[in-house]
Amino acid sequence: MKVWVDADACPRVIKDILYRAAQRVEVELVLVANQALQVPPSPLISSRQVAGGFDVADNYIVAEAEPGDLVITADIPLAAEVVEKQAYALNPRGELYTRSNIRQRLAMRDFMETMRDNGQASGGPPPLNQQDRQAFANALDRFLAEHHSSKK
Repeated sequence: MKVWVDADACPRVIKDILYRAAQRVEVELVLVANQALQVPPSPLISSRQVAGGFDVADNYIVAEAEPGDLVITADIPLAAEVVEKQAYALNPRGELYTRSNIRQRLAMRDFMETMRDNGQASGGPPPLNQQDRQAFANALDRFLAEHHSSKK
């Protein structure tokens, strides 16, 4: 199992949680971005720089992720694609996207995008707070305990 990170928009605090978790449970962590990334020196942690452009990093993650992998992303269409490949997706607020909830999340995202386009709604999600960071760390720990430790 690998953990893939849609790193262009991933908050630094979430990356720090991921770095610690990768070392603690000895899982491979791969950050994908269209810019060079500094990652801690570790045989378990690496980064892939892809070309700039719309969805280039997302497409790379979809192509490389395998069933059972975990993808960290706030991008719901990316989450839907990896869930379709039988991988898992976890957002930086600790919500695990699954086959049973991804279609609803995608529909809500599309609805809100239409509302914003029509000027009936504005903005996106609020900034990450301490509660969100804790929810992410807890969800990541639960996921890794359930899906990784049994494979070691």
